[in-house]
Amino acid sequence: MILARLMVIALNKPYGVLSKFTDAEGRPTLADLVRVPGVYPVGRLDMDSEGLLLLTDDARLSRRLTDPRFEHPRTYWVQVEREPGPDALAALRGGVAIQGRLTAPAGVRVIPEPSLWERPVPVRFRKTVPTCWLEIVLREGRNRQLRRMGAAVGHPVLRVVRVAVGGLLLGDLAPGAWRRLGRADLANLASDLR
Repeated sequence: MILARLMVIALNKPYGVLSKFTDAEGRPTLADLVRVPGVYPVGRLDMDSEGLLLLTDDARLSRRLTDPRFEHPRTYWVQVEREPGPDALAALRGGVAIQGRLTAPAGVRVIPEPSLWERPVPVRFRKTVPTCWLEIVLREGRNRQLRRMGAAVGHPVLRVVRVAVGGLLLGDLAPGAWRRLGRADLANLASDLR
């Protein structure tokens, strides 16, 4: 795979934007943010999730990054209600049943509250219910997986921000901002694909 010839874009997908270029209902889409012909999202982030979304013009690269057989890691910062205890953390790490199937093992750790941008729709706040931040590394991408995993262990998910795809980091991209990946980023991506 010759990555130097590829068009690969890193976008900080904002909350409330669909991970596609068209929508019959007129909701905000990637077309409102990225005006580069011929690129398509690598995987997706649901409308309520934020953060790093890659776009590329290469279908093979997209398949390689999203096919669960390759176990390509994606890292998320996830805000949940209440701090999960050891049993809930162990369940998240080992796999929980969602939609009749066990999730693949995940990397999970409690992290300090990260410094993030304000969301256009604030996260639900309840004075009597504390929140906690987790860093979760997934190697599969099922529909609304993090939200379903949190619900399965009794810790509803309030916010999801993808901060890395493999070794590529979101960095300081503002919501809605994007950049074309340079040679160093592409080399990093290529090393992740070995």
